[in-house]
Amino acid sequence: PDPADAATTIAAEVDTRYSQFLDPDGLRGARLGVPRDVYWGYSPAADRVAAAALDTLRDLGAEIIDSAPIPTAHELTGGWPPSDDTPLTVLLYEFKADINAYLASLGSRTSVRDLAGLIEFNERHAAHEMPYFGQELFHLALAKGPLTDPAYLSALERNRRLARADGIDRVLTELRLDALVMPTGGPPAKIDLVNGEHHAGGASRPAALAGYPVITVPAGYAYGLPVGLTFMGTALGEPSLLKFAFAFEQATRARRPPTYAPVSIYPPEPPAGSSSQG
Repeated sequence: PDPADAATTIAAEVDTRYSQFLDPDGLRGARLGVPRDVYWGYSPAADRVAAAALDTLRDLGAEIIDSAPIPTAHELTGGWPPSDDTPLTVLLYEFKADINAYLASLGSRTSVRDLAGLIEFNERHAAHEMPYFGQELFHLALAKGPLTDPAYLSALERNRRLARADGIDRVLTELRLDALVMPTGGPPAKIDLVNGEHHAGGASRPAALAGYPVITVPAGYAYGLPVGLTFMGTALGEPSLLKFAFAFEQATRARRPPTYAPVSIYPPEPPAGSSSQG
């Protein structure tokens, strides 16, 4: 547990000797549900990889329940523009509180003391810090109050309930599932400096909002870019997820070491003494 993060105290309830759960035969007899209604269809290429992965899971002894929607999935997708009860509202409140605490902890190591100071620094150095995009999310977070605000507490309670009891736990219980399985996302989104990023979607949100474990493992490639397979479970379900992911990984060995090319989309630092005001 991290003494600076109260949420990690739950780790005391978990056996973290995770290597003991790595079983190459770990998928035999597992009941895995596929939430196709929202967490599928990111792209035809990613779907083909995921469909092949489901066949592999069956070959490895898992029972696939091919219609296992998370009941609240559509209610967990809202975000922009943020309303009072969306996941983004929770993120904005917590980001402001956390970045302020972090910057305050740095003391003399930085002249930036809080989020307001960070925004001001970025504006003074806009040519380098923000050559293509602004800091709209920072401004939205700055407008939020403390973590004692009723609006924050209400949004936090709602999203936890939708993700936990009414979401992941409901589908796992009603269909007697050991875990959910789905493509991690579509091929990585390109950075489009004109039209913006077009992200096809991803599978992590329900687990992130619930605070539940989720694991992704390489499943294949689409257009030369990696596609993962996600296993999602209930609270403290790490042993099962590690067992399932390891068995799939050992059977497929889908990962290929990446190759890198030198890429920079940022302009060079302005010469010393010159103005960097945008």
